[in-house]
Amino acid sequence: MLDIDKYRSVIWQMGGRVYPVLDCYGVVHEVRKDLGLPGWPVFEGVIREGDTMARLCADFSRTVRRTEAKEGAVAACYSGGVIDHLGVVISLDSMLQVMESNPHRNVTVLPLARFERLYSKVEYYE
Repeated sequence: MLDIDKYRSVIWQMGGRVYPVLDCYGVVHEVRKDLGLPGWPVFEGVIREGDTMARLCADFSRTVRRTEAKEGAVAACYSGGVIDHLGVVISLDSMLQVMESNPHRNVTVLPLARFERLYSKVEYYE
């Protein structure tokens, strides 16, 4: 079971990969580790600005499998046909929700349907 209280201390920082300083991809890593799931490449130094993130996401997405929303699945959020944000599905209060990290509120947890409404397209990967 995931200790949700741990994530209340997260501070968002672009490129953050080491708890408690995490960006959206850092949260994906930390949650998957806490759930005992296999890690994904760290992509140290890769940030949203420029085309590096979009290119790496496109390349890496070919090595993972699409799945339905389930605990531990990574939510890939598209804007204009390009992945520009990530979240991770957790089970909280017997509901699937998505945990994300952003510069405005650090870590947020949203019900799946509400999270999906924020983006033009969301796909899930494992």
